Amino acid sequence: MLKKKTIDDAQFNGQRVIMRVDFNVPLKDGVIQDDTRITSALPTIKFVLGQKPKYLILMSHLGDPKKDMQKAKDKAEKSGKPFNEEKYIEGKHKMKPIVSKLSQLLGKEVKLAPKCFGPETDALVSQLKDGEILMLENTRFHKEETSKEATDREKMAKALAAYADIYVNDAFGTAHRPHASTETITKFVKTSVAGYLMVKEIDYLWNAVNNPVRPFAAVLGGAKVSDKIAVIKNLLSKVDLIIIGGGMAFTFLKAKGYEIGKSLLDTNSIDFAGEMLKLAAEKGVKILLPIDVVIGDKFPLGLAEGEKCNSSTVDADKIPVEMMGLDIGPKTQSLFRDELKKMKTVVWNGPMGVFESEEFARGTLAVAKSLSEISGTTIIGGGDSVSAVKKLGLSDKMTHISTGGGASLELLEGQILPGLAALNDK
Repeated sequence: MLKKKTIDDAQFNGQRVIMRVDFNVPLKDGVIQDDTRITSALPTIKFVLGQKPKYLILMSHLGDPKKDMQKAKDKAEKSGKPFNEEKYIEGKHKMKPIVSKLSQLLGKEVKLAPKCFGPETDALVSQLKDGEILMLENTRFHKEETSKEATDREKMAKALAAYADIYVNDAFGTAHRPHASTETITKFVKTSVAGYLMVKEIDYLWNAVNNPVRPFAAVLGGAKVSDKIAVIKNLLSKVDLIIIGGGMAFTFLKAKGYEIGKSLLDTNSIDFAGEMLKLAAEKGVKILLPIDVVIGDKFPLGLAEGEKCNSSTVDADKIPVEMMGLDIGPKTQSLFRDELKKMKTVVWNGPMGVFESEEFARGTLAVAKSLSEISGTTIIGGGDSVSAVKKLGLSDKMTHISTGGGASLELLEGQILPGLAALNDK
């Protein structure tokens, strides 16, 4: 695990422990919709508790309060509906539902601090009894958590570090962020180690890319090529096959000289796409693009009431100028399935179409089904890819489902994650 210390290298008995977890789960009206990220952290939490620490403090972010609330406000204003800030925060960003769920899963009370740090939380921490668990309130309620100014992050990190003798990072999903609670805190705690989930994620993704059982394929989707430039560059020297779908596929089709109509186009990446197609041919790496696409006359999300998107399927080189590609077609689904059957290792990141719309989710679901039939190693990373696997009830058919979209993407790029790099070396 890149020679970093883990919880197996630390002595927790009688120690004050603070652990960064990633409990950024989807909430609807204060109800958890998917508890995967919570259950994934249980092995680390239970191990630490079993070592009889003085206490265990957990901390996590939950959404991006400032950014998310602004979007919700704008949406409410557009529709003419009233917007209640406090009600929104309660239902989307406060840790209370997380604490209730975790208490239930552990069969043990988890206390909730009123804030992430400060006088009230200091008092609560000082009263913790041996073996008790405390969850801090959403780390992102504090601007210092994500501040670009090191002094701001250090102020928060010092306050958090004052609660602990040992810091555990089990939040793979935020390990690519140099935030106060994920990276800066390690400067002020003597012992900083990785939890079991962090180890598992790094081992699977790092080994898949750097020591794969061949043939090795990467399936890449999502909207923009620019989001995946570094991934494609890194993987071209490592994989045998790259499958490209989603909105980013149309930039590659444009680079081949195809008419793509009103499909999503990453104009600044057309030359890059052309260069990658040429380089792949030189390296003997196969790049598969859609051969047919499901098209529509308008984007299916955010339509006015009663408005419909008229759709049909055409060959990838026959998209009408007034239409846009929204999913891979049935011939492409079959092509991708046949090629994936030959693979021994597959990493998948990103949807094949507008997955949020049922009509244009078929391509993404087809890829999920194809991967479930592979006898080799299958690693799924990225929100919509994971959702597709779960929607079909195929989670147990996959080798590993990552809890971190952005973090897994950066590992695929070959980057070292700040939250991991900051931990103690072995």
